[in-house]
Amino acid sequence: MEAVDLVTVGEAFEDLVFMGLPRLPRLGEEIMTDRFLQTPGGGAVITAVAASRLGTRCRVVSGLGDGAAALLHGEGIEIHNLRREGELHALTAALSTKRDRSFVTFNGVNDRLEPRFAAAARRENARHLHFAFYPRDCRRWERVVAGARRRGISTSWDFGWNEGLARDPGFPGLAAALDCLFLNEKEAPLFARRRSLERAVDHWRQHARNAVIKLGPRGSRWVSREIDVAAPAPRVRVVDTTGAGDAFDGGFLHAFLQGAGPLTCLKSGNQMGALSTRGAGGLAGLPRPRKRR
Repeated sequence: MEAVDLVTVGEAFEDLVFMGLPRLPRLGEEIMTDRFLQTPGGGAVITAVAASRLGTRCRVVSGLGDGAAALLHGEGIEIHNLRREGELHALTAALSTKRDRSFVTFNGVNDRLEPRFAAAARRENARHLHFAFYPRDCRRWERVVAGARRRGISTSWDFGWNEGLARDPGFPGLAAALDCLFLNEKEAPLFARRRSLERAVDHWRQHARNAVIKLGPRGSRWVSREIDVAAPAPRVRVVDTTGAGDAFDGGFLHAFLQGAGPLTCLKSGNQMGALSTRGAGGLAGLPRPRKRR
């Protein structure tokens, strides 16, 4: 398989985004909106598109529906589609206000992908592997990450919110093995099992090689035993926050793979995360790709 800079491994979805809601509906309540978008989504897709539009050569490993596969092909991103004939792709309904969002998901083929992800990751030819899904066997993935390091491949993971993962006894070892652990301000305390963000920061400083904490409109922070750097977020007119964290990951990893320092990486992530909120879904607000030489 041809070498690329960045391979993203994770779940893909067909996103149905209901936007411009004045608030999220209460139980038994229906809220109307005249703003709607259908778009491919999921961390593996959005992170790859964000990085690719900045000039990083990417490949996506996922169970892709026809819409997502066509979009990635149009972006010049290679695909390794793990969805087999007859398997249904995943579907997510996102309810989005200016500052918050909720989701309902049919997981489809994604429930079957973890063993296929592991087999694919062991064969990938890349400078960096980025994972974006909930691992049900953390110890197996710690071995996969260690194997990648032996091949000279750096790794990162954006787990998303998952309370069960926080209780997994294998999770601390996997988190410590990664080169970059991406967290938001709610996930950082959850996975550290701490009551406050600052206590969580202290935990990750000691227990992660590099923890990158996304703070929404307050920017982001990179902490490790040697580094503690923060960067403010740019101001933009927010239309929809769906996928902003994944777009951040793409911007960050683009700079990281260019050998940039912590502050530059954070600024690049902040920029792409903020720009993604200008449009509906995770992709519409992103800048168009740079021309490759």
